Amino acid sequence: MNPALSVVFFTTLAGTGQGLLLALVGADAASRYRWIDASVEPRFFALGAALAALLAVGGLAASFLHLGRPERAWRAAMQWRTSWLSREVIVLPAFIALAIGYGAAHALGRAQAALALGLVAALVALALFVCTGMIYACMRFLREWATPLTPLNFALLGCANGFTLAAALAASRASALLGFFALGAIVATLAGLAGRLAAWQRNASLAPKSTLQTALGIKHPRIEQKTQGFMGGSFNTREFFHGRSPATLRALRVVAALGAFALPLALLAFGLAAGAAPAAAVALGAAAALQYLGLLAERWLFFAEAEHPQNLYYQRMA
Repeated sequence: MNPALSVVFFTTLAGTGQGLLLALVGADAASRYRWIDASVEPRFFALGAALAALLAVGGLAASFLHLGRPERAWRAAMQWRTSWLSREVIVLPAFIALAIGYGAAHALGRAQAALALGLVAALVALALFVCTGMIYACMRFLREWATPLTPLNFALLGCANGFTLAAALAASRASALLGFFALGAIVATLAGLAGRLAAWQRNASLAPKSTLQTALGIKHPRIEQKTQGFMGGSFNTREFFHGRSPATLRALRVVAALGAFALPLALLAFGLAAGAAPAAAVALGAAAALQYLGLLAERWLFFAEAEHPQNLYYQRMA
């Protein structure tokens, strides 16, 4: 498939915002019920919730660039009974509103109401991960996407970057929560790495169900395609194949592995060891930024590595 950058930015920005809110609500609940020994000013949670909402709004804005007629975007919610996309369109604004409400309640000093709103927002964030992932996992003809690993990896990678960002914020504004967020980021990043490796291994073992013979409807055992049937490109050749070489894909996979997993893990370990030192804030901020850039490469690969069956017919142009 040919990845749309608007969708790449939407899924990564919104996913990080969802992960950040889950981290904040988790820390809020843990400190409230004394599961961790930490006392944090409400302003920290208000700031984090505002950032989570801003990331989700940024993702929503990016998604509008993918629409041919943005003024008709509201119609996407009409098929909520059967369409995961329609459900996502409904759940995303609900998540943004709840994140803003959670932060506002903390800013006003309404801690009990804030936690209640936060728990609802956390459930909505998880539902949004499911909706976004199932948009792709429900497409059975794109076998690289049609697996439970798709929504699982969306959730794990969003949580990984969200917890890393929360750790960076905590290093400068709420050091008592640094350990909670950094350990959560390490666990989520390792889980995301395991999920992504499982998906790469699964996709590498997929055997094509179709052949050039079935694509063309010709049973001759030896077929060599010389042309696609017309001289210029078309919607089929632009939208369903990215046009990059296998070497480019391999290089991007290395970038994704280093940027999204290896380097952030090293920086998280350093920041956790440094504790309240100023160097921790720098290391964790770099970890969050590097991890997001790595996730951009990982998400581009997620879309690019899906082999649309129609490319059998248009393979000469591809």
